[in-house]
Amino acid sequence: MLAYLISRISQLCATLLVVSMVVFLLGRLSGDPLSLILPPEATEEDFAAARHEFGLDQPLWKQYLIYIGRTVRGDLGNSITARRPVLPLVMERLPNSLKLAGATIALTLVLAVPLGVLSAVKKGTYIDLGARLIALLGQSVPSFWLGLILLQVFAVWWRVFPFGDTDGVAYYVLPSVTLAAFIIAGIMRLVRSSMLDALDSEYVKFARCKGVPEWKVIWLHALRNALLPVMTLAGLYLGILVTGAVVIEEVFIWPGMGRLAYQAVITRDYPVVQGVVLITAAVVLAANLLVDALYGYADPRIRGR
Repeated sequence: MLAYLISRISQLCATLLVVSMVVFLLGRLSGDPLSLILPPEATEEDFAAARHEFGLDQPLWKQYLIYIGRTVRGDLGNSITARRPVLPLVMERLPNSLKLAGATIALTLVLAVPLGVLSAVKKGTYIDLGARLIALLGQSVPSFWLGLILLQVFAVWWRVFPFGDTDGVAYYVLPSVTLAAFIIAGIMRLVRSSMLDALDSEYVKFARCKGVPEWKVIWLHALRNALLPVMTLAGLYLGILVTGAVVIEEVFIWPGMGRLAYQAVITRDYPVVQGVVLITAAVVLAANLLVDALYGYADPRIRGR
């Protein structure tokens, strides 16, 4: 198991290196950010001085070597628009995105797993039909539309839940419900499919023949194996939610990584974009590494590799 984790960590570092190359090149191809931050009356001398200040007058390969050398030391450069170091700027937003992603995943698992299990156990009944209808609606309704409706009804009309801040549990309700709606549908369908396979397996039939109570067969024996693919999908969603909720963060004025990335793209603040993408990639890869470790705990066959 230790050798397996070391191999996965090595792959993680190699992937981050490739991501740094891609985001560095794409940032340089997005246009000249100085045209947005310098006044219209700026002269060629002003542009030259600004390029020298931000290191844009160096050859591209040299800029990348300087960039990767600083990144290894924890220096992601300075924001062109905020005139602040990128790392503290990103780290101020990261906890908000992690907390929102964690609340969304927790809400998803609490609702999706029981619904998926009941849908599989009651296959062909009205319960199964209702669960599949919920999954269909969750994957069909656009998240931004649902967020606007929830915001209008529960925050503007009824004033049940607040928005635009992170100070208190109530602020997490509307954005986490909006984000969870789509994810619940995907995980619930995966749980249902995995449970149907597990309930039809030989070890479940053997447990029933031994007289094991049905609730133990379902919730202890079958569900444990059915959750293996669910852990992979949940870990993937956790990484994506950190910065993938750009539209939802804009709708609810959530001070997270997604909103920071959107603002950086609009202003061509490529140091911030590079920092957000790199840290996001690290979070996604760390989530996948955590899933691999949980796999090893849940499946003894992996520990022996």
